[in-house]
Amino acid sequence: MPGFVDCHTHLVSGVPSLNESEGPADRIEHQPGTFGLTIRPVRYSSTRRLESRARQVIDGMIRHGTTTLEAQSGSGVDETGELKILRVLAKLHKAPLDVVPTFLSPQAIPLSRTCTELMPKIHRRGLARFAAFRYDEQVFNMEQANRYLEAARGLGFRLKIHTGDGGQNLGVGLAVAQEAISADHLDNVDESDVELLARSNTIAVLLPGSAFHMGCSRYAPARRLIDAGAAVALATDFNPSTSPTYSMQMIVALACAQMQMTPEEAICAATFNAACAIGCERRVGSLETGKSADLIILNASDYREIPYHFGVNLVRMTVKRGETVYQEGKVGPPEDVPRGPPAHRGLRLS
Repeated sequence: MPGFVDCHTHLVSGVPSLNESEGPADRIEHQPGTFGLTIRPVRYSSTRRLESRARQVIDGMIRHGTTTLEAQSGSGVDETGELKILRVLAKLHKAPLDVVPTFLSPQAIPLSRTCTELMPKIHRRGLARFAAFRYDEQVFNMEQANRYLEAARGLGFRLKIHTGDGGQNLGVGLAVAQEAISADHLDNVDESDVELLARSNTIAVLLPGSAFHMGCSRYAPARRLIDAGAAVALATDFNPSTSPTYSMQMIVALACAQMQMTPEEAICAATFNAACAIGCERRVGSLETGKSADLIILNASDYREIPYHFGVNLVRMTVKRGETVYQEGKVGPPEDVPRGPPAHRGLRLS
C-alpha cells in the first residue's frame, strides 16, 4: 500500500527528559501518561542535539511506515529558536524522508514583528513552505489574524489554521475565508463548522492521538464531516507534550474506534488526503504511474488488520523513492541475534 503521509507533526521541539535538574524546563503535570515529564525549551538545546533527536524519531516513523511528513515550528518561543527549528528541518529533508516545513508563529513574538521581519526572513531563506496560524480569541482578534494571513500569502506561503483546541471560536470560518489548505485541531467544531468545511476546499486535519493521550472523551466529528462531504485527513500531531506517538497505524486504529471512520476512509485519510493537506498529492499518497515509489509492505493479508491490531507495528518493509529504507529484522535464538554492548555491571536480570 502507499506509505503513510503524516501531515501534522512537531518533529523538532524541546527535548523531553525525566531529569528535572537538567536545566530550565517546562514541566508537564496532571496529564495522563506524562509522569512528570519535563521539556527542555529549544533555546537550551544545541542544533546538533535537536537534529540528532529528530533523526531518531524519523527512524521510528520509517519503521512504522511513514514516508512523507509535515513538520511545524512554533515551539522556539523567540526568533532565534524558530530559525533554529527551521534550519534543522532543512537538514532533515530527503534524509531519507520528504520533510515539508511549516512556520507556526509563536504567540510570544509580537505579531507586527512576525509579519514585517521574521516571515520575510524565513521566505528569503526558503525555510518554510506553509505558514500556520494558531487562532485564539483570547490572544488575537480577527483583524490581527487576517493581517498575519494576508502577509503570509503576500510572501507566497500557503496557509494552515490551527483551531478548536480550547472550545468554540471562529477558526474554521477564518480558514475557509482565507482559503487555507487545511484546518487542524477540530475536536470542538459544531454543525455550522462542519457545513463550512463541506462547502470548501479546505481539508479537515484530525489528530486523535492528542485526544487519546490527554484522556479526552471528545474526538473530532469525523463521521459528520465525511457524511457532509468534507475532505478529511489524519495525522499524529507528534510532539512530546500532548501526542508522543509517530505511529500512523495507531492513528488509523483510533480513527476507526473513536471517530466512526471505516478502515477504507481512515487509510485514505492517512495517505492521499494527507498528501493533499500538504500540497504533495501529485507526488505521493497513492500508488500511480508517474508518482514517487513510496510504499510499504505489511505483515497482513487484509488492510482491515491495520485498525484491528491497534498498537502493533505491521510494517515489514518501507520503500522511499523506489529504495528500501527499512526491512524487518530477524528474530531468533540468542546465538543468531547480533550481540549488543555488555550490560552494566551494576544491573542484574532475574
